[in-house]
Amino acid sequence: MNIILLGPPGAGKGTQARRLVEERGMIQLSTGDMLREAKDSGTEMGERVAKVMAAGELVTDEIVIGLIEEKLKGDNGGGFIFDGFPRTLAQADALGDLLEKYGKTLDAVIEMRVDDDALVRRITGRFTCGNCGEVYHDETKRPKVDGVCDVCGKSDMKRRADDNEEALRTRLMEYYKKTSPLIGYYYAKGKLRSVNGLGEIDEVATSIAKALG
Repeated sequence: MNIILLGPPGAGKGTQARRLVEERGMIQLSTGDMLREAKDSGTEMGERVAKVMAAGELVTDEIVIGLIEEKLKGDNGGGFIFDGFPRTLAQADALGDLLEKYGKTLDAVIEMRVDDDALVRRITGRFTCGNCGEVYHDETKRPKVDGVCDVCGKSDMKRRADDNEEALRTRLMEYYKKTSPLIGYYYAKGKLRSVNGLGEIDEVATSIAKALG
């Protein structure tokens, strides 16, 4: 099964993707993770990524599609989760062509719907373990011992500089302008499944499981 997780910044896509990896053996393809991995890989594609990132330029669709293609050639486990890609209609078309090239199908697109004001509250309280990436929150998910990660035991908590209300609302506007057309695109293809992204983590996971069948 191959799926896309759609939703604005902070909707919980990464958290739910990790659940699907654990429970279904799926492979998470996060654009950010793939770029960081490629940059340090020493491959020809990795060298291209490193140069672009070092110059502070935006990574092109061509490069991202190339990275995804490399992943599709390998072991597909229980299927792929596309997290953070596609973001535009052009990228959606490119992904569709790529899946077809390798004889794969897109089975579902999960839209994680959220209320913007609630999302702002969620994100401004968010912090992560700088070592393993586990996500915490001031109100809903504090570590058992303050400042110490429950998962890896390190004391390296970090907050994103842009996890403030003004920056977040700018990111939300950018998301809606660029990504909202994908909702209609995948609805027309009969692939769209919508879930409430603001429930508890387990509730959202259950909703996604029901949507996937």
